[in-house]
Amino acid sequence: MSFDPARAGTPADVWSRDARFAGLPALDLAGVRRLVVVAAHPDDETLGAGALIAEAGAAGIAVVVLVVTDGAASHPRSPSTGADELRATRAAETAAAVHRLDPAATVHMLGFADGEVRENRAAIADAVRAFTAGADHADADADEGTLLVAPWRGDGHRDHRVVGEICAEIAGDSTAFVEYPIWLWHWAAPSDDEVPWGSFVALRPAAAALDAKRHAIEAYSSQTTALSDLPGDEAVLHPGFLRNFAGDTEFYVRASGDRLGRAYFDDLYARHDDPWGFTSRWYERRKRAVTMAALPEERYLSALEIGSSIGVLTEQLAARCDAVTAVDVSAAAVERARERLSHERHVTVEMADVASAFPSGEYDLVVLSEVGYYFEAAVLRRILSDTADALAPGGTVVLCHWRHTVDDYALTGDEVHDIAAQQLGGSMARLLRHEEVDFVLDVYSPDSRSVASRTGLL
Repeated sequence: MSFDPARAGTPADVWSRDARFAGLPALDLAGVRRLVVVAAHPDDETLGAGALIAEAGAAGIAVVVLVVTDGAASHPRSPSTGADELRATRAAETAAAVHRLDPAATVHMLGFADGEVRENRAAIADAVRAFTAGADHADADADEGTLLVAPWRGDGHRDHRVVGEICAEIAGDSTAFVEYPIWLWHWAAPSDDEVPWGSFVALRPAAAALDAKRHAIEAYSSQTTALSDLPGDEAVLHPGFLRNFAGDTEFYVRASGDRLGRAYFDDLYARHDDPWGFTSRWYERRKRAVTMAALPEERYLSALEIGSSIGVLTEQLAARCDAVTAVDVSAAAVERARERLSHERHVTVEMADVASAFPSGEYDLVVLSEVGYYFEAAVLRRILSDTADALAPGGTVVLCHWRHTVDDYALTGDEVHDIAAQQLGGSMARLLRHEEVDFVLDVYSPDSRSVASRTGLL
């Protein structure tokens, strides 16, 4: 996602006129005893969750604010401010802003380098996990009654996405979790598919909390006003963009009930050893043969299979790859895949939700077969972006999906492949499309050469 924070973006009144906001369910703070707000950068916590912090503080809820980065890269073209000075300025602004929201709140600047969140993912996860689990809190059961709040994973900013993924993984099934969008209001429009209308909840705080938020935003003068009269020292945040945070409501994204998550698939595997007939149906055996024949390389160093189920396709990939990492959201599927592949020492099967945390590493083959339609469009775009980031130079991405409509699924197979064309087509060539009435298969690669060219025939 590309956007310029110095520009206004979508006007705030375009958003405020959308009637869907009026009918959103409320963010319920009943039972919340501890609020942990995580920000990727200084000011995220105030823009995205400032009224929530103020409202929680007024209600006697303990508030902890964690700011992951030091914010020292916010003025890359500034001729008048060095990184050390800006780092100190932004830390002081954060302390002042949070104090205006809730004088009793505690603030922790984790101090990671601005713009290097992905590179420090494991260390950030450890730090956030310690605070979320109550390591700085006298109550040993602090995680019970905790609401964890983080930047929305679909926000279009890499640091926001990674911090959101970290927090989603930490929250798991035991900690209440919501996400706040910030840049969505800038680059999107209400009609865009990426807007998570079905997952929004609204906080409509008291006037005092709204006043506190407006006052707290003013504390970030390094972002809202020019540092000096010199070129490059202009305000980072456009006044038009800031109007998105001056309304009487804050909006959060809440997971939509895990309808197609771990529980859905575990239930399927509890009732059927092989829910889709991967091992018994000629249709599935033939489709796997077509998929394997579509691979442009005879052999791959490292493959990632997303949504590996019971490992039937994984077994065939293992014959063509030096190493295979297969992931699935279902513990039952992972257990069966491990049994099937126990003799393949170069295959690793793990339980993972790629919507929350994409597997680390570099792969020269990534396979998404019969899995893309389980994700909402915005989540699928993020997964495809992660796929492109994880792909080795000249690597291969394969997508194969059922084309008939299934009521449970978030997308159709054709919609999955349309999104892939938009997301991958700008940086990769589509080497192959195989389209039948029942399924569609696409192969993408940054290397546009044909198989004949790759193998020296041309």
